[in-house]
Amino acid sequence: MHKTLLIPARRRRVPRQFSWVDQRLVRERHLGRCGAHALALYLFLVTVADAEGLSYYGDGAIAAHLGWPEAQVRAARAALIGADLIAFAAPLYQVLSLDGVAATVAQPASTVPAGRSPARPAPSPPGAARGELRALRAILREMVS
Repeated sequence: MHKTLLIPARRRRVPRQFSWVDQRLVRERHLGRCGAHALALYLFLVTVADAEGLSYYGDGAIAAHLGWPEAQVRAARAALIGADLIAFAAPLYQVLSLDGVAATVAQPASTVPAGRSPARPAPSPPGAARGELRALRAILREMVS
């Protein structure tokens, strides 16, 4: 199956530091822009994507792997698109490089309604990030058990 990057300028690359999951997720506070379910979906997509960040996993398969209803997958996907961490054009996901997250990037028509720009979540209140990280840890524990 031939895969085409949805946003070629944001092709995922192996980060300079020693890890496949880019440490800038923490350093640049991207984790605080998403809830625990969105971050669990992000981890799943990073894990199953090819070297360029592409994956064809469907909502049903993702829901089965994560033990979620498909509606939860769609909600988590919307949050990741809004946070500019993934692109989606059914059935293809692209995990985006963190390079250029702050820059305005043209989104495929299927990820953002015409005439609208991606929504940015409101800043979390103090302490909310810790609570979300605890929830993410609980979700990840469930995934591996």
